[in-house]
Amino acid sequence: MKKIQTRMGDGFRIEMTEAELMQDIEAGTEDAAERAKISPLGDAEIQHLFEIFERPDKIVGVETGKEVCMSYDGLASKIKRAHIIISKIQSLQIFERALGADTLELTHIDYSFKPVKPIVVFEKPILEQALLVTVAPLFYGAMPNLGLYSRPDGPCPNPADLLPLGKIEEAREAYLEAIEYAIQDMVYVGTEMYESGADGINFDTVGAAGDADFLAALKAVEILKQKYPDMGIEMGMAGEFVLGMHGGLTYDGVRLAGLYPHQAVKLAEKAGVTIFGPAVNIITNQSLPFNIARSVTFTKACSEVSNIPIHANLGMGVGGVPLSLTPPVDALSRASKAHVEICRLDGL
Repeated sequence: MKKIQTRMGDGFRIEMTEAELMQDIEAGTEDAAERAKISPLGDAEIQHLFEIFERPDKIVGVETGKEVCMSYDGLASKIKRAHIIISKIQSLQIFERALGADTLELTHIDYSFKPVKPIVVFEKPILEQALLVTVAPLFYGAMPNLGLYSRPDGPCPNPADLLPLGKIEEAREAYLEAIEYAIQDMVYVGTEMYESGADGINFDTVGAAGDADFLAALKAVEILKQKYPDMGIEMGMAGEFVLGMHGGLTYDGVRLAGLYPHQAVKLAEKAGVTIFGPAVNIITNQSLPFNIARSVTFTKACSEVSNIPIHANLGMGVGGVPLSLTPPVDALSRASKAHVEICRLDGL
């Protein structure tokens, strides 16, 4: 019986029979469909996924003519993870000229809007110099990271301290207070960097602190787009659905808690987002075929309803990519090919 080489969600290499492979693909798409109440992959799409995994090649690629744009986050720090000490501008040049990045992103090492606000005066000249030596669109990016506004590091009461005490309303009020601080910081940083020449702003890992985090980002986007109608804004989600940490927050009359990508993208559109990035969590004790089928099902539903470009998040632990610091290329290339060819994405 033929054995197919693949991996688990944590990157561990395994072998599967053809029957096991097909079973996991079907289970993955059914899991996503049941959770988000969307359609599972069709027979032809399941067969296409099967053929991607069946190929013996270490690296697979998309068919000619189906190439997509590649957008990135945190470029200024990623090369430093390999202990190569170079400047932010040199990092951007390497990604553009050596690695073929279609968009670039300047960031602060503490990748959140709150810590950027007091040092934005130092980020602006770096951006201006980077624009002189690069060609690709250059975004400035950071996370809303609502958790930074809670005590002891921030000005607001900590909901995580209040909830165990049964102080539900006090915790909710703390979230509302933090939202206002976060909006101010995101609008301030976005304004300063855009007026310094940035081609756009990237709101990354939105919803990491739940529905309040997502609401703060949507409101900040709304304000920025009113000020600058031509501003490009990318929004990448933190997970496959919005966590209901507050539970009662709404935007445009829609409750935010529990929204899946195909629902969240519609609110992002209304706020003024121009590129949306769904992020689907990996399940480490499930196989890669299960995880990729699951992620593709969520992302396909998002792509089908969206009127703006979809750049799916594929990287350490999201988008069907194993949860490891350096994702194995056989897994990453298969996840990329599957998303691009089945979901008809605009980018990754």
